[in-house]
Amino acid sequence: MVMQTPAARPANPRFSSGPCAKPPVFDLTRLSDAALGRSHRAAVGKAKLKQAIDDTRAILGVPADYRIGIVPASDTGAVEMAMWSLLGARPATLLAWESFGAGWVTDAVKQLKLDATVMTAEYGEIVDFTAVDFDSDVVFTWNGTTSGVRVPNGDAIPADRAGLTICDATSAAFAQDLPWEKLDVTTFSWQKVMGGEAAHGMLILSPRAVERLESHTPAWPLPKIFRLTKGGKLIEGIFVGETINTPSMLAVEDYLLALDWATSIGGLPALIARADANAQAIFDFCAARDWIDNLATDPATRSNTSVCLKFTDDRIADGAAFAKSVAKRLEAEGVALDIGAYRDAPPGLRIWCGATVETADIAAMLPWLDWAFHAEIDAQA
Repeated sequence: MVMQTPAARPANPRFSSGPCAKPPVFDLTRLSDAALGRSHRAAVGKAKLKQAIDDTRAILGVPADYRIGIVPASDTGAVEMAMWSLLGARPATLLAWESFGAGWVTDAVKQLKLDATVMTAEYGEIVDFTAVDFDSDVVFTWNGTTSGVRVPNGDAIPADRAGLTICDATSAAFAQDLPWEKLDVTTFSWQKVMGGEAAHGMLILSPRAVERLESHTPAWPLPKIFRLTKGGKLIEGIFVGETINTPSMLAVEDYLLALDWATSIGGLPALIARADANAQAIFDFCAARDWIDNLATDPATRSNTSVCLKFTDDRIADGAAFAKSVAKRLEAEGVALDIGAYRDAPPGLRIWCGATVETADIAAMLPWLDWAFHAEIDAQA
């Protein structure tokens, strides 16, 4: 079946799942107020860092008694800081249904050597949260970036839990409604839904998490960049913009621009609506075709940010090679960049649908996906 080459092209073909597309208003000249060449500990630097924390709290609706800190090493640094600092006080349960969750299992079992309970699900599925013991400390991802599967809600997490919930929310924050009362530690990075630059992580602590930090001394050494307490008390400065190590003030300015854009369009509800519209365009596309489907098996757990797709056509002999060829064709045409499935995930495509992506660009890209699929089918015939 020879298909005509589509006429329209996306204005922005960047659908990478991290770093993600910049906000629609992004322009390098808008970062001219960055505190470059200034100490992050000078008044101007601390003010910008505190503004980033305050604006994050306002947009996400983080409770006033939760602490928000900017920490090193992106979301990975934030998650590992929490695990190294908080785990070990009581039994631990690790949940994993994709590669990043599996990475936290490795940290807990092989690095921290905890006798942890591990619950896993295959790519496209999710663990049964009703079977989780929340009297243990539970570590999990809210949105599986590499599987396109998310936690649909926090209903299964009890309010009277004895353990802490440590949630990697890096591809969920700013696009999904996080139930703060169910989350004791929440982490994310700037380069996902807000399209910021890499290397900066966000660590959000509930009062219960702070209480644990101040009452528990881990059995293992803590590197300097992981230390959140001194003399048994929380280092409060970390949560007002006094970072543990030197941040990029250019990246801070970039994040502030993204936060300002988010506020200007209506805050969190508008961000969620944009991501939902982007994802729905792909869901509708798949529903109308018999050769492609969502990797997430349950519609209730489908991500609205990292949408993962699988090819289902019986004519495809080598799924991995076929998916790579489709992605390569789309990149060569300049209509979809960086949409191959994650290296550890099943063969397929992964299309970022976070709030910084325009639905019009998704709509313009999808006919090209149709074209590339049929071109590859014809090529292997």
